[in-house]
Amino acid sequence: MTDSILHPFDAPPREGEAIEVAPGILWLRLPLPMALDHVNIHALDDGEGWTIIDAGLSSKRSKAIWQRILAGPLAGKPVTRLILTHHHPDHVGLAGWFQSRGAELWASRTAWLYARMLTLDVQDRPSPEALTFYRRAGLSETELAKRAGERPFNFADVVDPMPLGFMRLTEGQRLRAGGRDWTVRIGQGHAPDHATLWSDDGIVLGGDQLLPGISANIGVYPTEPEADPLTEWLASCRAFQAHASDDQLVLPGHKLPFTGLPFRLTQMIGNHESALARLLDHLATPRTATDCFLPLFRREIGAAEFSLALVESVAHLNCLMRRGLVTRCLTATGAWAWERVA
Repeated sequence: MTDSILHPFDAPPREGEAIEVAPGILWLRLPLPMALDHVNIHALDDGEGWTIIDAGLSSKRSKAIWQRILAGPLAGKPVTRLILTHHHPDHVGLAGWFQSRGAELWASRTAWLYARMLTLDVQDRPSPEALTFYRRAGLSETELAKRAGERPFNFADVVDPMPLGFMRLTEGQRLRAGGRDWTVRIGQGHAPDHATLWSDDGIVLGGDQLLPGISANIGVYPTEPEADPLTEWLASCRAFQAHASDDQLVLPGHKLPFTGLPFRLTQMIGNHESALARLLDHLATPRTATDCFLPLFRREIGAAEFSLALVESVAHLNCLMRRGLVTRCLTATGAWAWERVA
């Protein structure tokens, strides 16, 4: 195993353009209005049409870029199939748009159900369950009142309506795209039933399950406040190790393509185990989830990052609780106070 990852391509494609990363596979990018300012899209040449992996957020700008891509790098051939790695809006946003233009949607059942449910669940104000979740995490009364009066983020803001009908992806399934045979391997932790595709000739479509340099967000949300996605993430990383080799070209959902997957998997496991150890030391005295950002992330967390940091903090605390290493009790303000087992 090599002790690093390598990037065969040192720069991404420009907006509306493509880079051929392997015969019959194009690498594209779409913009995102956040700190992580892009999502990678991969187009697989099926002869008379294209299979694309993920679709980007729904916006006028994204659709205009796609029109340029369809006429340019995709040479006017239709997108006949969209394979969705997972249900997050930067990946599923334009799935329904492509379906309305004749593409088949392929996804894990859980990814499709989450995406369709969330596009239909439009809320003007946070639910009581969401406010309880934030209270349990340690938000102040001022912050709780502020959130209670604001419209929360809704999937439908950036995800096109999704019509009924999809083709299901399952663990171990074989499919053909881009002149290659692929095996579907399902990961967990970042998103339920996240699909990755592994070709027989050494290419891995990793989505957000296999990223270089940055950690995929592992979060707990009001929909399932007692969930333990970090344990699931670590188990998935260890399961993928049996299939990983140094020479595989990994095409991730963000950042640059890379080789050195065995090292990267070991690194991702180690990073989270180290974070858990730091957090456990921090819990020598009782802390709320909002008190745990510095040991977890080793830097100050600003307002723009607060929500993602919060759900990741809860995920690490739930993991430690599942391991029997911490306990919790409710404070007078209704927050969970977490403490290391003596």
